[in-house]
Amino acid sequence: MSKIDSKPAINAMDVAVRSRPSVYPDPFAARMAGRSKRQLGNFFGLQNFGINLTELLPGAQSALLHRHSRQDEMIYVLEGTPTLRTDESEQLLHPGMCAGFPAGGAAHHLINQTEAVVRYLEIGDRTPGDEGFYPEDDLQAIMEDGKWAFKHKDGSPYD
Repeated sequence: MSKIDSKPAINAMDVAVRSRPSVYPDPFAARMAGRSKRQLGNFFGLQNFGINLTELLPGAQSALLHRHSRQDEMIYVLEGTPTLRTDESEQLLHPGMCAGFPAGGAAHHLINQTEAVVRYLEIGDRTPGDEGFYPEDDLQAIMEDGKWAFKHKDGSPYD
């Protein structure tokens, strides 16, 4: 199904899974095995914020532990019980729970430590000039021309 259809509403599961599993450079991209995203915001042509229907298979994680400089993020759990890990604590989430991450706040990510699939919505704004910080990895991200550019923490680029 594509946006060409004139229907204003669709079944979210009909949106194709993003073809590239991760935008992280090697060796980090491999750590996103078992994660898939349906880019709902892109499907509808939304410009100011993005929404992804994300699925984590058992053992998968949502992202590297990270925080944004300008982007606010929020998640809403639809199915399964992911663990929300921040740089301060861990919390088991259940369907119907949500969490918000203001720009510059706690580093965060979700981990599926169960044997069941986890599905959740992730919502984030698309503020220009956003940067991503990864406290546990030699990685930093800078939003350039609408795409992430990844560098080592010393500023040198990944090949």
